[in-house]
Amino acid sequence: MLRNPVVAGQFYPASKEQLICEIEKYVNKKASKEKILGIVSPHAGYVCSGETAALTLSRAELPNNIIILGPNHTGAGARFSIMTHGMWNTPIDNVNINNELAEIILNKTSLIKEDEEAQIYEYSIEVQLPIIQYLKSDFKFVPIVVSYGDIKQYQEIGHAIAGAIEDFGDEVLIIASSDMTHHESSETAKRKDNLAIESILDLDEVELFNRVRKYNISMCGCGSVCIMLAACKKLGAKHAELVKYTNSGEVTGDFAQVVGYAGITVK
Repeated sequence: MLRNPVVAGQFYPASKEQLICEIEKYVNKKASKEKILGIVSPHAGYVCSGETAALTLSRAELPNNIIILGPNHTGAGARFSIMTHGMWNTPIDNVNINNELAEIILNKTSLIKEDEEAQIYEYSIEVQLPIIQYLKSDFKFVPIVVSYGDIKQYQEIGHAIAGAIEDFGDEVLIIASSDMTHHESSETAKRKDNLAIESILDLDEVELFNRVRKYNISMCGCGSVCIMLAACKKLGAKHAELVKYTNSGEVTGDFAQVVGYAGITVK
């Protein structure tokens, strides 16, 4: 199956040339590359969140194998959805799904289901791909779409992913696609998002999950980040770093109703 883009021309340019020019404005070509296990990267339109995503991804010594976890904005399909075959198209080129790694993950937990319905119109994974393609010409990836679950389910999936990576036997980067607080004032968003970011920097997926619920933090990819943290800790992660935090008001000038964006590395 070829999965075609659904937000090309909306969240990012639809032409290859314009898209590359757009991404070039945001990446840090002088960034020191590090071996990174996990990343939190935003998924809004590039004009608002592209710089945060690109600066964060610029830090990584990108491996040949990448897992991208994204929240389910459409409500379609399985609660935890994976595609194990096919490719995704972007204006830059096609990206192949890593069949081998995807199949290992699928067989590690009964929570994840083979499902295309949740993936066809979900943009949270799609918007990460062109930036990765700009930074690395050849890689394969595994898309996993995450709906609401409890912390035990997120940890089970994270541990399954870690086990799959160990069985796979090659380096894998896990990207959790997530925006932060939605449609609140810049001041409120920053206060709430700092609570979530603190938990991520502490590598504490349980505290992140609890704070999101307790403080009503409208972070759309909480589940994706919890899974990423659980997996990375199982793989030996000891440290996380905030690369950049910003919000849409910095671009639109409207600080009364913003969306927050955080770029974080885990290693």
